[in-house]
Amino acid sequence: MGRRGRTRGAGEGPETAGPPPGRAERRRLRRRVQRRRRRALLKEIPLLGGVALLIALLLKTFLFQAFVIPSGSMEQTIRIGDRVIVDKLSPWFGSTPERGDVVVFRDPGGWLGHEEVAALSDDSTVTRRIKDGLAFVGVLPSADEQDLIKRVVGVGGDHVVCCDAEGRMTVNGTPLDEDYLHPGDDPSAMPFEVTVPEGTLWVMGDHRSRSADSREHRDGPYGGAVAEDLVVGRAVAVAWPVGHWGRLTAPDAFSSVPGPRAPGDDGG
Repeated sequence: MGRRGRTRGAGEGPETAGPPPGRAERRRLRRRVQRRRRRALLKEIPLLGGVALLIALLLKTFLFQAFVIPSGSMEQTIRIGDRVIVDKLSPWFGSTPERGDVVVFRDPGGWLGHEEVAALSDDSTVTRRIKDGLAFVGVLPSADEQDLIKRVVGVGGDHVVCCDAEGRMTVNGTPLDEDYLHPGDDPSAMPFEVTVPEGTLWVMGDHRSRSADSREHRDGPYGGAVAEDLVVGRAVAVAWPVGHWGRLTAPDAFSSVPGPRAPGDDGG
């Protein structure tokens, strides 16, 4: 008997396919898939947020941190409200600041003005909590850190004098052409002569007439200099606002400054 006339027994052939799902059933399936995707996404968001927070904390602690500038002591190089990126990695490898570097350092004690400190804490409770959260990941400065930013003019052993007969500041006898100063500012309205102690830095703002820097604290433990171990890092760039983007590098004025003379060396 031919195959065409045979009747398939139970289990002999493929199962008979049911009717295709209707439009309503397809909509229900799509909604079910979308709900599953939303639930999966909601589960992933806390994990992604935790990873992002961990990365931000690692960057802030070991690599780079953003600092908001609260004063005009570094104008025009750095302006009030600028966001500055600070390299915190270099000190971990034994690198020390050099002449001309812009550095962020912890307050040696009494350097920060009362107005600047108050400006960081004079907020409502909600605003303060939001700022604390942003400061935690390094987007805003912490009111507890109380850091300062200045330019390194002299390192340990340097002889820094202001001013010479032409009104210029000198480092180890070499006059500085300080074209980075705020327009109209003199190198220093306050004359001084210092030998920077070893392991410290003589720091000054670029807006000399508005900077309470090493000159103002010569009655301190290091005669106004800042201990190197207080340095948080070196400022490498202005990241915000967009119109003020730019790298922060040591000016050419310091390139010809010789090293400090050894004790007893009269230069002959």
